[in-house]
Amino acid sequence: MRTPRYWRSMNALSCALLPFAMLYRLGAWADRRCTKAQHAGAPVISLGNVTAGGAGKTPATLALVPLLRTLGLTPHILTRGYKGMTANVHAVLAQDDWQQVGDEALLLQRTAPTWIASERIASSRVAVVAGANVLLCDDALQHHALHKDISLLVIDGPYGLGNGQLLPAGPLREPFSSAVKRADAVILIGEDAQQLAARIPIPVFRAHITPTGDTGFLTGKRWLAFAGIGRPQKFYDSLHALGTEIVATQDFADHHPYSTRDIEALIVRANSLNAELITTEKDRVKIPASQADSIHALPVQLVFEDQNSLLNWLKDRLTLPRNT
Repeated sequence: MRTPRYWRSMNALSCALLPFAMLYRLGAWADRRCTKAQHAGAPVISLGNVTAGGAGKTPATLALVPLLRTLGLTPHILTRGYKGMTANVHAVLAQDDWQQVGDEALLLQRTAPTWIASERIASSRVAVVAGANVLLCDDALQHHALHKDISLLVIDGPYGLGNGQLLPAGPLREPFSSAVKRADAVILIGEDAQQLAARIPIPVFRAHITPTGDTGFLTGKRWLAFAGIGRPQKFYDSLHALGTEIVATQDFADHHPYSTRDIEALIVRANSLNAELITTEKDRVKIPASQADSIHALPVQLVFEDQNSLLNWLKDRLTLPRNT
């Protein structure tokens, strides 16, 4: 799905959907109360968000991997393989089909061993046997079956909480106050447009998304940018910040499965504009191999503004010795 525009502010449609939001809240509460958490056999660091759509969980997960390695740890990543079709525990490989393991899993496995399964307690125990001594659990704030030693709430600063209402009246998966109570710290990405940091009584680690590698290929060309992520405008804004000449954009639903026909239509449109095609890395892994060479991707990474503070906080929470 695309992030609905009516989620950004209160309006007639949001108000009409408030009764359904109350039902959603009741269901989420019941799930949390009825689920008993199990231990994985290694510390679990959960990353999740309170809003539906892309808040930056995957970049945050990838950014934590090298930090944990500097602490002498061996992190593995657990994910459900969203939109994939694999239910049993599976170690994600570079050659896997995204339709089997999901698009995000293919990105995660480039940085650390990544496991998918419908039951994350099962994948956690296999990962520990395989050598993991700390587990990064992607998109798990509302997952209650696995005991978490550290819960990190990821917030997209420019979007914030949207209109502040629960699904489907707004973007929230649960009340913000509830999410903050169950989190140990917040990763706030980008500008804090809604001034949320002032309302958060736990540590807030600020970060930003920045392009990585050589971006010189963007210069002197016209581009048609397209994306199938929760909020495509974030991708377009990153390109604009680099001075990229974007002559057109095209949005697709989050996790959109690109067909050969989709890409052919994009190529025809780009040619008519004398432009080249560019998308996100997450989108590019889903483009048919026969057409992927004609599509550019913009690699990005999440950078923490005060990495040392985060490292020392992680050491304390994981009971590791701190530097003197």
